[in-house]
Amino acid sequence: MTKKIEKIWGKLYGEETKYLNQLKELLDKRREEIEVPIENPNWFKKGTVYSLYVDLFAEDFTGLTKKLDYLEELGIKTLWLLPILKSPMVDQGFDISDFYKIRDELGTNQDFFDFIEKAHQKNMRIVFDIAVNHTSDQHEWFENARQSKEARYRDFYIWNEDQNKFLDTRLLLKGVSNNNWTYNEKTDDYYFHRFYDIQPDLNYKNPEVLFEMIKAFTFWKVKGVDGFRMDAAPFLWKEEGTNCENLKETHLVLKIFREAFDYIGAGTAMIAEANQKPEDVVEYLGNGDECNVVYNFPIMPRIFLAIAEKDSNYLKQQLKILDDLKQPQDTAWFTFLRCHDELTLEFVSDQERELMNNHYLKEEKWEFRAGEGISGRLYELLDKNIQKVLLAYSILFSIQGTPIIYYGDEIGMKNDLEFYEKMTNKFGYKDSRYLNRGPFSETKKEEALNNKDSEEAKIFTGLQDMITIKNENNDLFNQKPNYKTKNNLFISKRELDDKSLTIINNLGEKEVSHQNHNLKPLEYLWILKQDR
Repeated sequence: MTKKIEKIWGKLYGEETKYLNQLKELLDKRREEIEVPIENPNWFKKGTVYSLYVDLFAEDFTGLTKKLDYLEELGIKTLWLLPILKSPMVDQGFDISDFYKIRDELGTNQDFFDFIEKAHQKNMRIVFDIAVNHTSDQHEWFENARQSKEARYRDFYIWNEDQNKFLDTRLLLKGVSNNNWTYNEKTDDYYFHRFYDIQPDLNYKNPEVLFEMIKAFTFWKVKGVDGFRMDAAPFLWKEEGTNCENLKETHLVLKIFREAFDYIGAGTAMIAEANQKPEDVVEYLGNGDECNVVYNFPIMPRIFLAIAEKDSNYLKQQLKILDDLKQPQDTAWFTFLRCHDELTLEFVSDQERELMNNHYLKEEKWEFRAGEGISGRLYELLDKNIQKVLLAYSILFSIQGTPIIYYGDEIGMKNDLEFYEKMTNKFGYKDSRYLNRGPFSETKKEEALNNKDSEEAKIFTGLQDMITIKNENNDLFNQKPNYKTKNNLFISKRELDDKSLTIINNLGEKEVSHQNHNLKPLEYLWILKQDR
């Protein structure tokens, strides 16, 4: 084990040695177990990511293996599997009850390992979600902890006699879960949670918790998982008198995770799910010694604002902020239009939030977090307009970072009211995000593949063309773009040696001419040049 882990451990836990020594033994064992090292440690900077729920996309891992050909045809290089571990599924699998077991309905652990092997044969990388901040209340640790104040796993969680602690901690699920403390009758006190009340937060002040979580993560690493989305990363450490977000100790915990992964074998991508301001998000890259990847949450609403207001300056402002941030070498942004969560409105002004709600909140059911978010599929949000959808994707590929495609958006899937109502009735939470989490449409897929004149095919092939150009020019796409806004055009240019790619996007209402190219409203143009 590295000296760096020992040093950081000392900052967190002082002279504690029991679990530090156990961690050393664990990492040495894992290092011997790993079979195939990753050849290109920076693989996460290349290609395009496809995000999916295994059960909703393909029923189980056997079905997902069969769909690898479809994903390969689209041009996907990385699969981000939304939660797949054992769970009561109250929060779509982010409430994990066993960190070592694939959910029964998805197949066995061996089915998953077989799937990884098939995906790797197609040169696809596999990333999956682990909620690093909390467990399900049905995890054996919490089931034990809630029984008695002397229980074995009591100190794995955070307890208080009343609710008057961490009062500066904001509510993350306003309108869904309106308190960060929940009463536990058997011990006559309260446990702390940042999300649903069925997701008690882990207590990282207990070194055994960190040891157990590293043990679980590295179990999957040696089985072939290429990366982990560290769900709820900013909230790991709690301290009275703070807002319990982005604390220095949280960063130290993540640095230990990173050092542990690198010690076992280079190339594991740690992805920080940090829905924060850009200046806070970039901190999760550390000095190139923390997470490898962060999500570009703040650019997402800017793309939607720019399209709604037909004004490319909304992009200019945000990209200037990102451009000024110091990003360590060999790290990356993941960029996206939509995902399993809402279209977040946290990073816009009150006036912009009003504009967004007026334009995109087409039905009251779509509201999330009391006006701070809008749920919905890309196709629905963009007025079921194919050209708007493709323009949005063109803007996405114009921006620095590795783009993510959310399952079904490539074929114009709609909001699924039936699925929303089913999940609302099942669990009792009115969580509008279920609108954009419905089952994958095989009918639309067949239309996309077999009817070239269908809406589905036009979206699929338009996006496929963009992905193909990126796959064939990854080194060029890794260059930092030069951005320009002019006459409501958003222009991005990348250059490398004798190659250049200029992407022109017309967000305005009028036809615009640029360098002898006329672009109609909502049109985009990609110009790839190679001087010989």
